[in-house]
Amino acid sequence: MSNATQNELGSVVSLWRYPVKSMMGEELDVIEVTEHGLLGDRAYALVDSSDGKAATAKNPRKWPRLFDFRATFIERARTATKIPSVRIALPDGTTVTSDQDDLNQILSKALNREVTLRAQRGEVNAEEYWPDMEGLDHRDTVTDFTLPEGTFFDCANVHLLTTATLDRLRELYPQGHFAARRFRPNIVVEAASGENGFVENAWIGHTLAIGNEVHLSITGPCGRCVMTTLAQGELPKDSGILRTAVQHNQGNVGLYAAVVQGGTIRRGDRLTFAA
Repeated sequence: MSNATQNELGSVVSLWRYPVKSMMGEELDVIEVTEHGLLGDRAYALVDSSDGKAATAKNPRKWPRLFDFRATFIERARTATKIPSVRIALPDGTTVTSDQDDLNQILSKALNREVTLRAQRGEVNAEEYWPDMEGLDHRDTVTDFTLPEGTFFDCANVHLLTTATLDRLRELYPQGHFAARRFRPNIVVEAASGENGFVENAWIGHTLAIGNEVHLSITGPCGRCVMTTLAQGELPKDSGILRTAVQHNQGNVGLYAAVVQGGTIRRGDRLTFAA
């Protein structure tokens, strides 16, 4: 058996990009990765005109319908400096584009709040609602947090999740719907044969090679929030999703990563520890 095979951690089974923060995104077969993450990921956000804060499903009391919107790029994103226009599907089935002069008015009416679609720049704050759940840092309160400057990410540029973790959560809470998209990952990995449980916890502090080009430094676990409990399409609202993660994995599901070396990732690419 080769060293590469012995070192294999799994393979990429799906890739996700979210052109507009906290809206549904798009699944891809191949994606370019830059130092800023997956090309085009969280390239846009809605900003509340009243307080300048980014709209996020982390505060569903203020933004209860963001997951009813879906964003996709009109053209292929080719460079980090020139992100293409975005198409947004509204809850009523109509679509708008970021090129429309009346875009902000249409989105404001649909959300019942005055908003502006903004591309990445400057520093932006956002809000997070903490449900009344034992084990969380706060309970039944809203806190402010600052997004990393020049981005619309909450913490890190890349979020990775394994199917082994999803399978373990299903075992612990069989009535829960633990679809990967509930956790909004960028990269979903099917763990190597025989691996089970929260296997990615052991990857923290390591650098992973994905395919022939991309290297990711695993910076820490991904602490989950109220977003995982919200309804998304056919996925029902379920506080048990978050409660299970809190009770059995300190509230973590998946990993955060920083890009060490960019390149192309494809569905089916193998993951190994970088040499």
